[in-house]
Amino acid sequence: MNAQKRYEIFCRLRDSMPEPTTELNWHTPFELLTAVLLSAQATDVGVNKATARLFPVANTPQAILDLGVEGLKEYIKTIGLYNSKAENLIKTCHILVEQHDGQVPRTRRELEALPGVGRKTANVILNTAFGEPTIAVDTHIFRVSNRTRIAPGKNVVEVEEKLMRHVPREFRKDAHHWLILHGRYTCMARKPRCGSCVIEDLCEYQDKTEL
Repeated sequence: MNAQKRYEIFCRLRDSMPEPTTELNWHTPFELLTAVLLSAQATDVGVNKATARLFPVANTPQAILDLGVEGLKEYIKTIGLYNSKAENLIKTCHILVEQHDGQVPRTRRELEALPGVGRKTANVILNTAFGEPTIAVDTHIFRVSNRTRIAPGKNVVEVEEKLMRHVPREFRKDAHHWLILHGRYTCMARKPRCGSCVIEDLCEYQDKTEL
């Protein structure tokens, strides 16, 4: 995989998805933070169903605190691990109210200090809510990066570092969403749809399918 191939790959992904974005529903940075915290080991569809009920009632840190842990659980109990997620979200809301005037912080250090927020979640918030050129490596991006050889690595940190080094600057802001959506709908784990892939001839995967 060389720089010319990578550039063409991202040109094609951009052409096929001009305005990529998360499939989580949100309108404010806090709504996005809440949705991402709830999305661990859960589908975006499932999270969206829960937040469609939650956000009209409580979509600020103080409003979530006013619900309390048990009240919050009633809205998110359809999501996996909802007990621990409710606890983390309540703790996060306390910090946001007490230390950040109820606003979502815009630095990685402050984001990662929030309960339940790791590097991946911080990268999602920085990228999607605030437009920073960060790349959050989830299972889809990890798979696509290794399979195509765009940025092979043994762990998510190594893949992230390589993506930040190799993805051309003009594509870096949207690379996160292009790679996730490509992995979710085309370069799937069990049966990649190589035959309908816009980057098939540039991809270095050895076991291509005809789907």
